[in-house]
Amino acid sequence: MARDMRQAVASLKQAPVSKNLARTLALRLAETTEDREGAGQLLNRRFGWRGYGSEHQIPDDESHTTFIALADEEIVGTITLGVDAPGGLAVDSVFKDEIDRFRAAPGAQVCELIKFAFETELPDQQNLAMLFHTVFLYGLQNHRCTDLFIEVNPRHRRFYQNMLGFTPVGDLRTNPSVDAPSQLMWLNVSDVEESIASYRSGVGITRTRSLYSLFLSHSEERAIKLRLEERRQSDQLRGRNLIERSFQAAA
Repeated sequence: MARDMRQAVASLKQAPVSKNLARTLALRLAETTEDREGAGQLLNRRFGWRGYGSEHQIPDDESHTTFIALADEEIVGTITLGVDAPGGLAVDSVFKDEIDRFRAAPGAQVCELIKFAFETELPDQQNLAMLFHTVFLYGLQNHRCTDLFIEVNPRHRRFYQNMLGFTPVGDLRTNPSVDAPSQLMWLNVSDVEESIASYRSGVGITRTRSLYSLFLSHSEERAIKLRLEERRQSDQLRGRNLIERSFQAAA
């Protein structure tokens, strides 16, 4: 996941092109078999290309929610939010002792981000910000997430610190599933709300390079919250886009 994110951000530095096409990026939940299969195909294509294997499955249970990004109805991005359940989190396989310390806090609801993949020629910082802001809103509104974790290669630690405010937890360990060093990263979800408010107001900003500066507007945030609440109350609204935005893509 970390390498795909890093590659996506690196693509922002590509040389400018002479022609651009206006495209529409939409976000929605992967709630149908077709959407989950499409997300899985993208994930395995990107992971397989990076040597992570190509038989990964998109979770389909109550403790996991998968988001998909669509450019003109083609799935170009996916990420899954995992919520603590009796079976635990995926990150427990390497860092359970660390996660248990956070679980022990009164009122804690630990969550994780997994299964991230994005077509690297498409995203810009605004698209990535839209994706993460939407995931944060969902985690707060639907699961009351308090602590968010990701597991990354240590080479990409600085990106998560600078762009989203994650903090490294514990020592480096080896993840046997990819036979590579792994760093656990933690984000206090209440800090997300504070960062959004700071960048909107311009008060108390300590980082100039941050995705929070590109997060959704008040009106966009309210619209997503309303759609999430409407969807929760009516199954007929499943499959509805949560948000759409236009962006420029290379011709």
